Amino acid sequence: MTDHATDSATPAPTSVDFHFDVLCPYAYQTSKWIRSVRDELGITVNWKFFSLEEINRVEGKKHPWEREWSYGWSIMRIGALLRRRSNDDLDRWYERTGRALHEEGHRPHDPEVARLLLEELGLDPGLVDEALADASTHDEVRADHDRVVASGGYGVPTMFFTDSAFGGPEFGERCLFGPVLINPPSGDAAVRLWHAVTAWCEFPDLFELQQPKTTADEMRIVNTFTPYLEARDWVSINRGKVISLTDDGFTAERNADGSPLSEE
Repeated sequence: MTDHATDSATPAPTSVDFHFDVLCPYAYQTSKWIRSVRDELGITVNWKFFSLEEINRVEGKKHPWEREWSYGWSIMRIGALLRRRSNDDLDRWYERTGRALHEEGHRPHDPEVARLLLEELGLDPGLVDEALADASTHDEVRADHDRVVASGGYGVPTMFFTDSAFGGPEFGERCLFGPVLINPPSGDAAVRLWHAVTAWCEFPDLFELQQPKTTADEMRIVNTFTPYLEARDWVSINRGKVISLTDDGFTAERNADGSPLSEE
C-alpha cells in the first residue's frame, strides 16, 4: 500500500458500493481498476448487484426472478449467498467468475461451470443449488438492483459514495455511473483516476462528461471483449438497442423488442 494522502485536495472516500452484473464486460474491466485502488489506498469495496436482464427486459416478457434459470440473475444469487458469508468470498468469486467469462471465454452462467469455479476457489459447489433453493437470494439481488434504478441508474458499473465516506453530511449520497473503460490502470495511475472520479462528487450539478469513441476505439473494445462475445448465450442490449459484433466494431441491429431501428 502506498501513501497517497497528498495526491488530491478534495476529500476522498474510504469506501465505495460497487454495483455489477457478472455479464457486463465494462463492469468487469472497472472492477479490476477498483481492486487496484483498494490495494493502493486500503479503501473498502462493498460489492452490490444489478441486473442487465431486468433493466433491458421487453414488456410482456418474464422478469428474471420468474425464470427457473436466468443467466446473470441466477449466478448473482450465488453471489448473494456468498456475501452472507463474507464480502471477501464474494470478491474472490466475482473476480474468478468475471475472468472466466470476459478473459477466458468460459460460460459461468452454465450451472456446471459455476460449480467448477466454486470448487476451484475452495468453496462448496453445492452453493449453486443452495442459492437457487433459497428464494431470499432473489430479494437481495433485487434490492441492490432497485437501489440503482431508484437513483436514476440504468447500467453498470455504478458506484455509490455516502456522506460518511467523505467525512461530512454536506456531500450527501452520490451515485455515479462509470468509469467506463478498457485496459484499466493500476498502481499510481489507478489512484489518479480514483481522485478524478471522486472529485466529481464535489459538484452535484455536474451530470455528464463523455469521450466519443472513434472507429479505432471500437475495434480495441471489440478485441478486448471477444472472449465475452464468443461465450455469451444471450442478446446484448445497450439502452434499448440490440448490439452485435461486426467487422467494424459494435453495431446496433434492432430495438430490444425485435422491431427495426426505424420504428422507434
